[in-house]
Amino acid sequence: MSQRYDVIVVGGGHAGVEAASAAARVGASTLLVTPNLEGIGQMSCNPAIGGVAKGTVVREVDALGGIMAQATDRSRIQFRMLNRSKGPAVWAPRAQCDRGLYPRAARALLEDHPSLHFVQGMVGAFLLDGGRVAGVRIEGGAELRARCVVLTAGTFLRGRIHMGHAPAVPAGRAGDPPSVRLAEQLEALGLEVARFKTGTPPRIDGRSVDLSRLEEQPGESPDYRLSVWAREPLLPQLPCWITWTGEPLRDIVDRHLGDSALYGGEISGRGPRYCPSIEDKIVKFPDAARHQLFLEPEGLATREMYVNGLSTSLPADVQLRMLHSIPGLEEVRMTKPGYAIEYDYYPPHQLRPTLESKALEGLFLAGQVNGTTGYEEAAGQGVLAGANAALDALGRDPLILERDQAFIGVLVDDLVTRGTDEPYRLFTSRAEFRLTLRQDNALARLGPVAERAGLLTTEQRELLHRRLDAGARVHAWLGSTNATPAQVNGVLEAAGQAPIREPTRLSQLLRRPGISAGALVAAVGGERTDPVEGFDEALAAAEMELRYEGYLLRERERAESLRRQAEFPLPDDLPYPALESLSFEARQKLDRIRPATLAQAGRVPGVSPSDLQNLMMEVKKRRATESASLGAEST
Repeated sequence: MSQRYDVIVVGGGHAGVEAASAAARVGASTLLVTPNLEGIGQMSCNPAIGGVAKGTVVREVDALGGIMAQATDRSRIQFRMLNRSKGPAVWAPRAQCDRGLYPRAARALLEDHPSLHFVQGMVGAFLLDGGRVAGVRIEGGAELRARCVVLTAGTFLRGRIHMGHAPAVPAGRAGDPPSVRLAEQLEALGLEVARFKTGTPPRIDGRSVDLSRLEEQPGESPDYRLSVWAREPLLPQLPCWITWTGEPLRDIVDRHLGDSALYGGEISGRGPRYCPSIEDKIVKFPDAARHQLFLEPEGLATREMYVNGLSTSLPADVQLRMLHSIPGLEEVRMTKPGYAIEYDYYPPHQLRPTLESKALEGLFLAGQVNGTTGYEEAAGQGVLAGANAALDALGRDPLILERDQAFIGVLVDDLVTRGTDEPYRLFTSRAEFRLTLRQDNALARLGPVAERAGLLTTEQRELLHRRLDAGARVHAWLGSTNATPAQVNGVLEAAGQAPIREPTRLSQLLRRPGISAGALVAAVGGERTDPVEGFDEALAAAEMELRYEGYLLRERERAESLRRQAEFPLPDDLPYPALESLSFEARQKLDRIRPATLAQAGRVPGVSPSDLQNLMMEVKKRRATESASLGAEST
């Protein structure tokens, strides 16, 4: 085992997997250190990938060469495209995975990188060289040195599991010990630390469920794939099942609320707003007569089910009574109780847009240690942190994704600019350019970015260029091909549109509401006369671009204005408290965040447009003074 690397990644969860893969793809010698190599890529909570906004992040990680989408395609047992009845900006791919197959797929994909190595062990401390991280010390004595380190410890930093009033169990997750010494060192180094809480629901034996009383939710789009890079065979799909809580469950929770670790005082950390426990649902939504639950299969080789929507920290016997109060689960057997877990995180205003710590050079943080929740948010941070650690170690320019480039850019900018005082979850509503940031165009948006950063293999670069060429050819074909009335009037009338009287460009017809690109192509025989690799995917993206062309143009104009502000850098050592032309609130918040650009400063809560204008003038004044001083010295 080599003792010196370019990058060391601490932790093997979803952030760590993507960080290690990204660093290795960039060309850095990379080491992944995790307490249990069998737990790499483990799905500790729901065995599902994607969803609203999250599915777009998965497509973006894939476009950047990451492995989450490929591992999902290898292990998925159900697929659905959420929000199809709404506009394309909120379409959301979601896949249910086999809990056992997903981590094996992730491990296999990681092992494809010859420059990536693995060590099983608990990191007890960082090695330091002045104000820079220099490696890690494994508990037991081994010292491993690196130019950069990526911390992706998830819920392991001083993690404690809670269930009812039973004594809290120190653990990073059920069955795994927490990381205590490393957390203590980070706090001693001066990093601001806080506590969050998350939780899981119980698992049940599917053989004891009365499926006749439940609503079946089958899979759809059996050929859809999250990844653009691989075309391996897909697994058969399994159904999920829907049921509801009711008054009996509400009564049980009300009677035992004091027994909940969350409401009984054992937990101090704040939990996720958008994935509340059943206790939170009952307390915070007292007028809701019932709450929806999804019974989701854990895998092809087991009948165990995950009760999505029933996260709890109540005692195990109370959990079983709750389950028995639910339609279809009257005789159910509980295989694992749910629990809550409390852990350290580091408020992310302490990070640069590259996800490097401001306090300790060479240390990058990704995932739940930054206050986020969700596999997908962790993966998005992981690919960016891993890439930037490798680029830093190799002396190359950093990779920063802007808000108009990627949902990952929105995620990271929200974290480092605004911080978070509750577990952060990404939504399409957080993105002001969400029509541009669709799941169908992730490769076109980020493939060239990934290529420039060195994140793609030779085979991926070749496929990228073929796909981009396909998109250009399909756009050109739609803009130059005329459809005759005889060919398309039947399609138009079926959609409630007026027929045409003379040949009309397909690109014009696609701007009409309710007209499908696929139906037009079938009517004119385009796919047969002009075969293009990736035609279907390119056609879907072209349809969206043409249909929403006006809206997209306005988004691009706003993005260009934002980009001009982003080109105005702010010095790291700007004395914000002394800038009296700014409001007191702005000075306080800018001094805490220390934004890198004027655009980032404008997104800090409490900074007004006049503050922004005065800040720009203060920086220009400072530059003029420094320039004059340098000129005087030179003479």
